[in-house]
Amino acid sequence: MFENLSERLERSFKILKGEGKITEINIAEAMKDIRRALLDADVSYKIAKQFCDDVKQKALGMNVLTAVKPQQMIVKIVHDELAALMGSDASEINLKGQPAVVLVAGLNGSGKTTFSGKLALNVKSRKGMKVMLAACDTFRPAAIDQLKVLGEQVGVPVFTIEGEKDPITIAKAAIAKAKAENYSVVIIDTAGRLAVDQELMDEISALHQAVTPSETLFVVDAMTGQDAVLTAKAFNDRLDFDGVVLTKMDGDTRGGAALSIKTVTGKPIKFISAGEKMEALDVFHPTRIADRILGMGDVVSLVEKAQEQFDEKQARELKKKLAKDQFTLQDFYDQIQQVKKMGDIKDLAAMLPGVGKAIKDVDIDNDKAFKSTEAIILSMTPKEREHPEIINGSRRKRIADGSGTTLADVNKLLKQFEGTRKAMKAVMGGGMRNMMMRGMGGFRR
Repeated sequence: MFENLSERLERSFKILKGEGKITEINIAEAMKDIRRALLDADVSYKIAKQFCDDVKQKALGMNVLTAVKPQQMIVKIVHDELAALMGSDASEINLKGQPAVVLVAGLNGSGKTTFSGKLALNVKSRKGMKVMLAACDTFRPAAIDQLKVLGEQVGVPVFTIEGEKDPITIAKAAIAKAKAENYSVVIIDTAGRLAVDQELMDEISALHQAVTPSETLFVVDAMTGQDAVLTAKAFNDRLDFDGVVLTKMDGDTRGGAALSIKTVTGKPIKFISAGEKMEALDVFHPTRIADRILGMGDVVSLVEKAQEQFDEKQARELKKKLAKDQFTLQDFYDQIQQVKKMGDIKDLAAMLPGVGKAIKDVDIDNDKAFKSTEAIILSMTPKEREHPEIINGSRRKRIADGSGTTLADVNKLLKQFEGTRKAMKAVMGGGMRNMMMRGMGGFRR
C-alpha cells in the first residue's frame, strides 16, 4: 500500500538534495511537488494545501543544525505531519461492558462481514475474550451463511433467528444470550447501506439506539478514495461512530482515505485490513504508517507479528535444541509453518527499512515460495527429518522422486538447512525473533 505516494514523495525530497539551507524558493518548489503527490493519492485539495502550508511554515521557522541537511529535515517534518494527519496515536477499541457490544456498519461490498469475522478472531486470540457474532444482515442473500462459515473458521459462535427479518430483534436476543452465557463481546454484523437510502439509514440509527453499543465501527473500502471519506462523513453525521476500518488495503489503493478520514470526520482509523486471511487485520498506527510511506519500514509491527506466532514455551524448547545442536529438519519445517501464519511474505519483507522499494516488482506467492521445501521435507521419513546426516545418495534420489523435484534441489535444501542451523545456533541468544528472521532466509522459490 502507498507505493505510488512513497515514490512521488521521494522525488519531491530530491528537489532539496544538495541544498545548503531552506529558502522560500526551494521549499515552495518542494511543497508544490508534495501537494501534487497528495492530490494524486486522492487527498482532497483543501487537506493537501493545509498539509503543505504547515510543513512549509515549520521548515522555515526551524533552526537547522549544521549536521542536518535540508532534505533530511523536510523528511522528518513531513513524517511527523503525516502521522498527525492520520491521528498521531493508535486508538484502542472500547470493549467495556457486560457484554461489550460492537456494531459494524458500512456500505454494500465494503467488507463488513469479513471484517466482523476477523475482529472476532482478533479479540479472541489477542485479548483472550469470549466472543459471539450476531448475524443482523437480513437483506443480503447468503449474508448469514457467510458469517456462519467465517464463525466456524475462527471458532466463534454465530447467533441468528431463523426467518426473523428485524435486526433489532436479533441483536437484542443475541446480547441477552451473551449475557446469560457469560460472553465478553458481541459483534453485530449489519446490512450494507447507502447514505442516501433514508429507510436503511433510519434502520441503522434505530439499531444503534436500541443496543447502545460500546463501540460503533464504520467499515469502508480503501480503494474508493475520496468517495470513502465523503461517505464516512455522511454516516458519522447520522451514527456518530467511534472509529473507521479501512479494508482492501492490499488492493490498488492510493492512500487518500487513510490520509483524509481523520481530518474530515474527526474520528480515528482503528483497524486496517489487507488480504483475505482471517489473521489479516492490524491495529492502525499512524506513526508506523508514516514510516512505511516514507520508506522507513515498520520493524515494530514485524516484531509484534513474530511474537504472536512464537510463544515462549516453543522458544525455550527450540533454544535447548540449538544449544545441544539438535535442530532438525522437522523443526525447520515447523518454523516455516509459523512464518507463513504471519502473513504475506512480500508484505513482511516490506516492513524492513529499504526493502519495500527493492521488492516492489518481485512476485512472491506465499504458497509457491515454500512449496518445494515443504514437499522435499515431507517426502523424508520421520527418521530422516530427525537425523539428516543419514541422508545418503540413494535416499536423496528417493526424496527427489517422491517430492517431484530434482536431486540438485534436495542437495540445495540440505545445504541451506545446515547453514540455517549454524546461523540459528549462533544467534540463539538473540531470542525467537532473530531466529525467525534467519529461518526465513532458508526458503527457496
